[in-house]
Amino acid sequence: MQCGDSRDPVSGTDQTAHLFSTMHLISLSMQAGLGPCTLSALLDKFGTAKSVLAASTPELLSIRGVGEKTVNQVREANNLDLASEVLRWCEQQKTNIIPQASIFFPHWLGELSDNPALLYVQGEIIPEDRLSVAVVGTRHATPYGITQANRFSYGLAKAGITIVSGLARGIDAAAHRGALDAGGRTIAILGSGLANIYPREHANLAKEVSRSGAVISEYAPHCPPRCGQFPQRNRLIAGLTLGTLVIEAPDRSGALITARLAGELNRDVFALPGPINSRASRGCNQLIRDGAILVQSVEELIDELGPLGEAIPTANGHVIRNSGELNLNEIENCVLNAIEPTGTLIDEVIATTPYTAQQVITVISVLEIRRMIRRLSGQYVSRI
Repeated sequence: MQCGDSRDPVSGTDQTAHLFSTMHLISLSMQAGLGPCTLSALLDKFGTAKSVLAASTPELLSIRGVGEKTVNQVREANNLDLASEVLRWCEQQKTNIIPQASIFFPHWLGELSDNPALLYVQGEIIPEDRLSVAVVGTRHATPYGITQANRFSYGLAKAGITIVSGLARGIDAAAHRGALDAGGRTIAILGSGLANIYPREHANLAKEVSRSGAVISEYAPHCPPRCGQFPQRNRLIAGLTLGTLVIEAPDRSGALITARLAGELNRDVFALPGPINSRASRGCNQLIRDGAILVQSVEELIDELGPLGEAIPTANGHVIRNSGELNLNEIENCVLNAIEPTGTLIDEVIATTPYTAQQVITVISVLEIRRMIRRLSGQYVSRI
């Protein structure tokens, strides 16, 4: 059975214990009244799902926000029959269950205060997916919106950026399709279980996405789509990505929720401007008025992402520290890779690259302007 992740280093007796630990976690997470915040508080207090289930009533009530209703829900979670059914379904459908404690859980989601206790994943989340951008917008997209969502997603995916969206009609579907057409990676976050793809007509699109990235849900497989779950899934879209691009959104749109959450997480918020008389662009224009970054091209967006909080591996085996590196040409990349974060003598850069001194000095000036390097002194430069 696929619990944890198929790559998790668990075997023998440990595998049996791991299996039951996952079943306890599944059972707890399936209780409708145990939201992510409450479940996180319980797990923080007791350490494991099994310990939560074994806790006494006074111990449970000692946690802030836990009342008699929550205690009853914990008691109901002691029945592992439904969890067993979930495990069987996941085994049959090649679905990984990744608990928050797994080494394969995307650690960058840790900034969320209401992190999901586990994720159901069809496909694979890889380290390169840290370099990702959410592309979101209205379900009732105009031809302009569809074209731009596809254009931006195609270009970003070609540059090596993973496209994250919600598999919804309109902008979301165009974003996933653009990434797939580029042969890039894309991730879909659902507001329902994996056995209940919504909308139904996107079932085949979901299969394509899982082969070129991942389809992810925090809900048990047969959980139906519910209105309240879509705003909740938007926090995962915002949390998984370095920035959120809103293509088209009316003034009341789930995409604006994603943008707000991204801002609260100190992630970049981008918006595509639209006609002032277009209802579909009203939310984007308001975002720009309120401080979102106006973008008109893929190159602009990549440069705006700027220095990254951590070095991120790429598919070709390199690591990048600044998203702008994705826009560099061959000579710029060569010069940048010759410069160390601790500082390198310019003469050494010239000596270790196959270019003339004038070419190297010109490129160093360009890299300075693009905020990828800084001068430490007249003769030393360092990578940012």
